[in-house]
Amino acid sequence: MQMGLDALPAASYALPVLVSLLTVRFFYVLWRSGQPSSRPRVAGLRCLIVLGSGGHTAEMMNIVTMLQKNRFTPRYYVAALTDNMSLQKAQVYEQSLVQSGGKKTVKNAHFTQICRSREVGQSYITSIATTLLATLHAMWLVIRIRPKVIFCNGPGTCFPLCVSAFLLKVLGLGWSSIFYIESIARVKKLSLSGLLLYKLRIADQFFVQWPQLQQKYPRACYAGRLM
Repeated sequence: MQMGLDALPAASYALPVLVSLLTVRFFYVLWRSGQPSSRPRVAGLRCLIVLGSGGHTAEMMNIVTMLQKNRFTPRYYVAALTDNMSLQKAQVYEQSLVQSGGKKTVKNAHFTQICRSREVGQSYITSIATTLLATLHAMWLVIRIRPKVIFCNGPGTCFPLCVSAFLLKVLGLGWSSIFYIESIARVKKLSLSGLLLYKLRIADQFFVQWPQLQQKYPRACYAGRLM
């Protein structure tokens, strides 16, 4: 009993210290995110590529074709559980690389699915529970994959993945550079995923494809048309 009472003062001192350390770490991560990397360019950057229904996958696969394959490898493609077409497109593309580049390429691509945070037309009230579930699933995926780079362009699936990667940064359990490329369909305003990542400063680099969007959101980078 006496030991338990003695532990209370120690805990009362330790908790503020822990909170202070996490707060300092949080602002350090915010500051460092978006800063030019001082590390030399290396090959073998494990990357997570987020796909989505509609035009998101077509745009993302167009971006993937421009990546240096020997640098961004292995590649982990992730899509929502209810999205059956996106991973098929990624598999077809990676298979084409295998046919042109040899058997070694097949080991560089992995495909997985994640719980969707919000279905199209789902109410915002009920989406709270599904978003929490998707975030837990996303956290497990990010811990398992440990990506160095995350590429995403707007599907709701990307938000819990990016939040999970950001939390791991704050906790010092890993560092993932998050590259967000807003969909070319977004001409005047950001998508909900893009707006959240922009306002919360979660993305390391935030790209838009229309100059008027860059003027409206000055921290974004104008990348020109990528399609």
